Amino acid sequence: MESRWAIPVAAATLLAVALIVGTRFVDSVSGDGTAEVLRSVDENSGSVIASALMQAAAFVLLTLPLVYLFRAAAARSDRVRSQLIGLVIAAPLFLALSSGLAAVSQQEAADQFLAGEAKSTLTAKEAREDCVEERQDDGNDFLVDEYDPAQGESPLRACESRKVEDDEASNARTETDFAPFATGFGIAGGLGFVISLVYSCLWAMRTGLLTRFWGALGMALGIGTLLGLLPFLLIWLVYFALLVIGKVPGGKPPAWEAGEAIPWPTPGEKAAEELEPEDGWSDEDQEADEVDSETGERRKRKQRE
Repeated sequence: MESRWAIPVAAATLLAVALIVGTRFVDSVSGDGTAEVLRSVDENSGSVIASALMQAAAFVLLTLPLVYLFRAAAARSDRVRSQLIGLVIAAPLFLALSSGLAAVSQQEAADQFLAGEAKSTLTAKEAREDCVEERQDDGNDFLVDEYDPAQGESPLRACESRKVEDDEASNARTETDFAPFATGFGIAGGLGFVISLVYSCLWAMRTGLLTRFWGALGMALGIGTLLGLLPFLLIWLVYFALLVIGKVPGGKPPAWEAGEAIPWPTPGEKAAEELEPEDGWSDEDQEADEVDSETGERRKRKQRE
């Protein structure tokens, strides 16, 4: 079963990585403030939709490698909680839904803002006080550089207008019908994805499917996605895709072919294995070890002649 699914899983993983990278080139939305961003969303609605569809497709595809790794670990250890398979499947699907709903919500917010339907909860007086405080802290030149006043407009006035507009745009974003659903699915999917990846990598490492380095790295990057370390996670996913088809240096770890857990030796076990002679210890050496264990004294092993 694992060998039959290896190529489809690797292909889906690499395609998901390509789609996520591709969104950086497709999404042309930009802007310094929330108001400018919504204007850019309206002007580039096609790229917003395309980017959202690419992201959603990428998250759906990532279901395959997550499920594949989880099931492979579960097949080699009864201690893996197989009930978590539902979370492993649902997490990337929730992220896909969040991506689509977020794009719809952004477009709706842009329409409301540009139609003048959004209202600001920031009064002109409060905006002016904020701008005066900024001018006192950073100087008038800062206001000129930051808010780019129009010809004949004072920097202070430009600052006030921007703050009121940005507040209107922010309210438009939060008041759309789909905003709560996009946020809810995003939080649930993000946390579920982290838990799924960390748990799967942990047991893949314990059962010998992943080396200690790549297993620990996968767990760290799972948590790191919450901190914006997505590019490094993409590198890990590329490694995993190559691993399942046996294209990494050294090939697959033995646990894949054996179909059972082959845990990696601990550092202490590795050191003991390196110290052990090729033809094993003599009877005298073993007897010396028994004496040591009884007395509690540490003795140097006898040299073999």
